[in-house]
Amino acid sequence: MVSRTSKFRGSRTHGRGKKAGRGAGLRGGRGGAGLHKHKYISIVKYDPDHFGQKGFKRPQSVVAQNITINLSELEQNLDRFKTMGIAEMRSERMVVDLEKAGIDKLLGSGKISTQVDVIVGDASSRAKEKLESAGGKLISEEAAGAEEKTEDTQ
Repeated sequence: MVSRTSKFRGSRTHGRGKKAGRGAGLRGGRGGAGLHKHKYISIVKYDPDHFGQKGFKRPQSVVAQNITINLSELEQNLDRFKTMGIAEMRSERMVVDLEKAGIDKLLGSGKISTQVDVIVGDASSRAKEKLESAGGKLISEEAAGAEEKTEDTQ
């Protein structure tokens, strides 16, 4: 047979004694109260990194971010690059120096139909594939420097 639970009707303290049931007094306060005072030992033991700063956030002006361009944007801006002096004709081929434009990486989104040789520091594998399938080629920084030296000597 199930025993009934007592609901303490008529009991002033509900079994807690006279002062124990008043507020959060026997629990040392509510929440994080007393973490720097009477609960400090438990914080040091169970959560030693609770207080103090941890590291810092680097300023966004210092954090380096790659400036990228997609193949579709490259083809759209070819005329603009010519007027800016970033793109030029070298031995029957269009050569675009993205390093001069301050662009760090070439990405492979979009289509390209123009034969273009691109000088850039880094490029995705998709960009390289699409550029070569359109008849162009990717020139890295080191190769570009060597190519300019050979043109100067001739």
